[in-house]
Order: sequence, then C-alpha cells, then structure tokens
Amino acid sequence: QVQLVESGGGSVQSGGSLRLSCAASGGTYYIYYMAWFRHASGKEREGVTVINRDGTTHYADSVKVQFTIDQDNAKGTVYLQMNSLKPMDTAMYYCADGVGRWYSAPLDRAPFDYWGQGTQVTVSS
Repeated sequence: QVQLVESGGGSVQSGGSLRLSCAASGGTYYIYYMAWFRHASGKEREGVTVINRDGTTHYADSVKVQFTIDQDNAKGTVYLQMNSLKPMDTAMYYCADGVGRWYSAPLDRAPFDYWGQGTQVTVSS
C-alpha cells in the first residue's frame, strides 16, 4: 500500500513562492502518475497538475504559467513549485497517485488510488 505525505505548505504574501513536496512510500514501483489537487473553502476540489512516470506533465489552464511539477524518482518524491502566488491560490493542497495504469485525461476525472493528508497554503494580500 502506498503512503503519501505532503509538506511545504505555509503562509506567504501575495507574489511569494512555495515549493510543496509529496513523498511516496510503500509500493512506489507501481505508481504510474502523481498529481496535485487543491480544495479551497467553499469551492469544489480542483485538479492542478499531473506528472507521469515518464516525466510528461499536464496542467490546469489556471496554473500553466505559475506552477511547475517535477519529480525525483530516486526519492519517490513529487514537487510543486508555486510562483507569483495570489490570495485565490489559498487552499489545502493534496497529492494523489494512480497505480497500475497510465494517466488518462481529464485530470478531474482520472482515477486516483491513494491520497495524502494535505498541506495548507495561505496567501495573504
């Protein structure tokens, strides 16, 4: 069973940056893709970005020029670099993974097998 642990969240001012990490353990060989989602208070959960085990990536249009996902396969860790943060980026950020199958778009409808507990990102104006 895969365990996912997010870290790196916090409070920043508008225009600042944060780098989130998601460390996977247990059965990571079977992970085919990993993604970041966010859930803001009063809004539906939103798929942010996904990275396949071959390194290909997909982004939500809302974050394409602002966020970057990358991975360190040796460490079993996925990162989310978030730049030029705005108050509207405030949310709980979760990582999730897909096991035993290739990713299929769209992000918000793709199957995910394991989820982390989330890390809070708060951006103040």
